[in-house]
Amino acid sequence: GMNSVFTAEKDILGMREAGRLASEVLDHVAPHVKAGVSTGELDRICHEYMRDVQKTIPAPLNYQPPGYPPFPKSICTSVNDVICHGIPSDRILKSGDIVNLDITVITEDGFYGDTSRMFLIGEPSILAKRLCQITYECMWLGIAVVKPGARLGDIGFAIQNHAEKAGYSIVREYCGHGIGKVFHQDPQILHYGRQGQGEELLEGMTFTIEPMINAGRRDIRTMPDMWTVKTKDRSLSAQWEHTVLVTATGVEVLTKSDRSPPIPEIVVNKFNVI
Repeated sequence: GMNSVFTAEKDILGMREAGRLASEVLDHVAPHVKAGVSTGELDRICHEYMRDVQKTIPAPLNYQPPGYPPFPKSICTSVNDVICHGIPSDRILKSGDIVNLDITVITEDGFYGDTSRMFLIGEPSILAKRLCQITYECMWLGIAVVKPGARLGDIGFAIQNHAEKAGYSIVREYCGHGIGKVFHQDPQILHYGRQGQGEELLEGMTFTIEPMINAGRRDIRTMPDMWTVKTKDRSLSAQWEHTVLVTATGVEVLTKSDRSPPIPEIVVNKFNVI
């Protein structure tokens, strides 16, 4: 497919707006992500905010790649051993759970913004907290190497190196993707790889970095709903996601907003992020 490379300032402004709006959905729902709430209720809160306040369209709703049933909800809610694409339901979150909320909005101008965050419910285990933290660091270490002339393998290597040093595994079946006026397009952003390998990054490219990292083995199993993907060994899985723009000098994170979590300490000194 076509790469997303934006040169026009209006397109970059459009992507910036889409990214900010996606992040603001997470800001809006965050206070509600606590023990006793259902994932379906979180979906409703996000859907109404997108529709009524932002005037954005939830990209996942009725999204149907070839061979899949239409996705029935407006966000993805992936709890504990769910790696990705969890379908909101009447499942009640309880203390100790970890949950990823994955948001993609389409703006009135047709730009897509895609981001996800982990939320820790009540008092999760030290193991669960560590998995979420290392995964967050992995995403940011991947972002930190983005600049014109870098290679896709540099991103994958940075993520894989940090995750495997922590004793974790990288999900291989799902990856980041180019994004623009289309939800998913080239290039594919693998979360493992070798430095100096793969496609060269060009100024104006927009894509997601969204590592899925398992506490146990990397093997997956897909549920009968054809969407929900779980760890085969039932170990916990975490994921964080940002949409980024390759700038002339490095990288701009498009999916940030007033209440985005801060850049982790381990990464702050590694690069200049806008």
